[in-house]
Amino acid sequence: MITITDISARIAGRLLIDHASISLPEGTKAGLVGRNGAGKSTLFKIITGDLASETGTITIPRNARIGQVAQEAPGTEQPLIEIVLAADKERAALLKEAETATDPHRIAEIQTRLADIGAHSAEARAATILAGLGFDHEAQLRPASSFSGGWRMRVALAAVLFSEPDLLLLDEPTNYLDLEGTLWLEDYVRRYPHTVIIISHDRDLLNTAVNAIIHLDQKKLTFYRGGYDQFERQKAEADELQMKAKVKSDAARKHLQSYIDRFRYKASKARQAQSRIKALERMGTVAAVIEDHVQPITFPEPEKQPASPIIAISGGAVGYEPGKSILKGINLRIDADDRIALLGSNGNGKSTFAKLIAGRLNLQAGEMKLAPNLSVGFFAQHQLDDLVPNETPVDHVRRLMPLAGEAQVRARVAQMGLATEKMATAAKDLSGGEKARLLMGLSAFHAPNLLILDEPTNHLDIDSRRALIEALNDYNGAVILIAHDRHLIEATVDRLWLVNNGTVSVFDGDMEDYRSLVVSSARKTDDREKTDAAIQVNKADQRKAAADKRASLAPLKKKINEIESLTKKLETLIQALDAELADPALYEKSPAKAAEKAKQRGEAAAKLSAAEEQWLELSAEYEDGMAG
Repeated sequence: MITITDISARIAGRLLIDHASISLPEGTKAGLVGRNGAGKSTLFKIITGDLASETGTITIPRNARIGQVAQEAPGTEQPLIEIVLAADKERAALLKEAETATDPHRIAEIQTRLADIGAHSAEARAATILAGLGFDHEAQLRPASSFSGGWRMRVALAAVLFSEPDLLLLDEPTNYLDLEGTLWLEDYVRRYPHTVIIISHDRDLLNTAVNAIIHLDQKKLTFYRGGYDQFERQKAEADELQMKAKVKSDAARKHLQSYIDRFRYKASKARQAQSRIKALERMGTVAAVIEDHVQPITFPEPEKQPASPIIAISGGAVGYEPGKSILKGINLRIDADDRIALLGSNGNGKSTFAKLIAGRLNLQAGEMKLAPNLSVGFFAQHQLDDLVPNETPVDHVRRLMPLAGEAQVRARVAQMGLATEKMATAAKDLSGGEKARLLMGLSAFHAPNLLILDEPTNHLDIDSRRALIEALNDYNGAVILIAHDRHLIEATVDRLWLVNNGTVSVFDGDMEDYRSLVVSSARKTDDREKTDAAIQVNKADQRKAAADKRASLAPLKKKINEIESLTKKLETLIQALDAELADPALYEKSPAKAAEKAKQRGEAAAKLSAAEEQWLELSAEYEDGMAG
């Protein structure tokens, strides 16, 4: 069990957690939720010991291993599979020691421990995790330095999952995953054998993978059983009860205060008035439910929607280099009221297709017809870097409205979902979610007929994602969406296109069908890896058995080695004596010495014969023991 007792923490003088307490039973899969900036990541730092709390304690079982994704993605020349395998420190240390160990008993201990921790199937397990996160066999053998930062963060995630800590802490792990990776992670976390705390704004992940919610709100921690939908219902019911209790409490206090005000200075009622003053003091107050206001998001409506199809592609091919198409054989049409989500693993060409539709790339083959005066708005996460760091949201919008007054400019900024106090804040000082709102507003500024959003939710909390859903559903233009948030897709689109195998095609099914397809495919890969692992484990058992035999026969082997050493010494002695006895001068000068040498030679020969006979017997016994 993990117990958090009366902890408080502040960052830069701002109190984020105030005497909060909570307990998590062992094996809990908990989602940690709360508004951006509430202190969720701060709580993780306190749990790991990277930050000291002002008050209170955190109790974790002795020797429990805590794991979290490394803040810096690996960028070495090591292959991905080796980076992940190295994350299991104990396995790596044992394998290194096994290379140099000479003591038979220690060798047996090492092999036994390696078998206990599944070390010999580790490579298959690491490969399964990497495959689930989007790395095929060829990619797993490539150096980490050959991948971009986002892909390297997946490697860091794979490493901590492979190390299988007793307490797994995941902070927004889906931010660098595609939908397929997110679906795989949902399934993995749900089946994880130890305790997990995951910070996430992905509603489906919090409904599918976890069995509890920890809510950080108003500097306190509250534990709820169930997924996010259940948490919302329980929270709403608790808020309603609290509001009713506050109304009732306020009415009672008002009644007492009225009596006190009327009679406290009348001698005949003074005693009763004093009694009611004490009762009022004992009552205390019921706190009001504080609701954080979430700024809505608004996309401007197109003035005129062209007739369908607004885009038609026939035999289309697109890529970045001549003669090297990423996508081919595209035969699709987009209508004026279409709501389309692009499915498919990262690297298959979703963003390439989006850039084609947005006019950022030209066809390499085929034909694409556009409706007259078609206007397209395009948002992608990498465009956050295009914001001018020292300019405010008002500055960015004013550039697009040079003739408008200040009030009109600020009204447009407000439509993007930015609060009044953020309008004069430099872009570099905005949060990730605020930057995303600004950029989405700029992308849709000219009221496009078609809005393309490539991963718009990475920095948005759950309430802001809800605001985005409402904005998209109110928007009358066509939408193409690339997202890893399944709830966003299900709530806003009605058509699914799959980008896979070098083309784009209609997916015949809903998101649940697609989830089943992805998880089924991942589990088939997992089964193949487990089969390979079973073969490896069988070999490992054989190696362990051989090590056990070697350990049991070690005294016999030691005796054989001693006899071999003795026979070599005796053979050397006999050769030396034979050389001396072959000299005729020895007999002429010292007959007695010659006789002594001959005697020594005979004794050595007898010892050699006995040693050789014993060696043969012991060697036969050792070979029988190893073969048995």
